[in-house]
Amino acid sequence: MKLDVLKTVPGLVAGVLVGEDGLPIEAVGDGGEVLAAELASLRSTVARISNRMGAGRVTRISFTSERMEIVAIASGDYVLGAAVMRGNDTRPAQQALARLALEVVDLPAGEA
Repeated sequence: MKLDVLKTVPGLVAGVLVGEDGLPIEAVGDGGEVLAAELASLRSTVARISNRMGAGRVTRISFTSERMEIVAIASGDYVLGAAVMRGNDTRPAQQALARLALEVVDLPAGEA
């Protein structure tokens, strides 16, 4: 599984690889299906904002809530994302997602 590397990220709650339809292609941790669906929706919303502002294509999304930090990277038609418990360094997750993004960017639909 491509996302096994995320299992070593300290404080990882969930990690996902999701397509445009919002269904997880692969998930690790608890809440992967929810994270996949919401990241696909968020990507669509952020892309719409970015297009209307003339900002170009969105490649990275990151936000912090009271309990978690969410980081996501767009790679072609896919989004790779991780939810990490707040207080943990997100750099290991970001680095793992960036490496994974290089692997999935050129995959044809359905072959992730």
